[in-house]
Amino acid sequence: MFEGFAQHRIDADGTEINLRTGGEGPPLLLLHGYPQTHVAWHSIAPVLARHFTVVVPDLRGYGDSAKPPGGPRHSAYAKRALAVDQVRVMEELGFSRFRVAGHDRGARVTHRLCLDHPERVERAAVLDILPTTTVYEQTDMVMATAYFHWFFLIQPFDLPERLIGADPDHWFDKIVHLRPGGEPFDPLALAEYKRCFRDPATIHATCEDYRAGATIDLEHDALSKGRKIECPLLVLWGEDGFVGRRYDPLAEWRLHARDVRGAALRGGHFFLDESPEETLDALLPFMLG
Repeated sequence: MFEGFAQHRIDADGTEINLRTGGEGPPLLLLHGYPQTHVAWHSIAPVLARHFTVVVPDLRGYGDSAKPPGGPRHSAYAKRALAVDQVRVMEELGFSRFRVAGHDRGARVTHRLCLDHPERVERAAVLDILPTTTVYEQTDMVMATAYFHWFFLIQPFDLPERLIGADPDHWFDKIVHLRPGGEPFDPLALAEYKRCFRDPATIHATCEDYRAGATIDLEHDALSKGRKIECPLLVLWGEDGFVGRRYDPLAEWRLHARDVRGAALRGGHFFLDESPEETLDALLPFMLG
């Protein structure tokens, strides 16, 4: 995986971020989600590297990046803090402006990047999410059943950590709806995801990510209420996933961004793994535009 890419560790204001870079051309930042690592982009990044300088990091708390204490208000895992990490990484690589695509938690970081650092982001793509506040405000039994892990992971330390830590492979398999044989994940990618997720520090940090999502992230969203993403925004979602079944993603995102386009793609939430060619066909023309 990632043949021809270089590996780096960059100090982002005291938080070391693990990442890979490859290709030449305009900078394109790719952000992964829970419970994965930068390896989620392994099928797509090499093709994008024919057109862009591709930067693929592990988010703070994930993979081989640093996992600092969350603090009493979980502020170290606020999407604002994770967005600053990526600004610093791109600065260190020599890029003051860039394109960005994020899936799942990485898409929430992308949303915050666009709001907090609009001068940095030329184009953005959010994959299979709605804004965090929108999801919480529309919570009902259907949503809480589908997103049960949101409400489990935000429980106070150390209940979720202990329960997940007792059998992290089982939790991973259940949360990604892993089918017999490991579909849709490449075996090498799956092994890497599990290697990283078995680390107790990762389990704790990722719980902190969700705790921040239910607390300080909502505070930041409230302060940003009424502000819209100014750059062009691509919205993609899995046609078999909860986001597409439950919501009208384009209508929802048009409440939060000025220039929105997008489509459903074959697969569920993990369509990066299920339908990489279709994802690339949607993502590449937009990022080149």
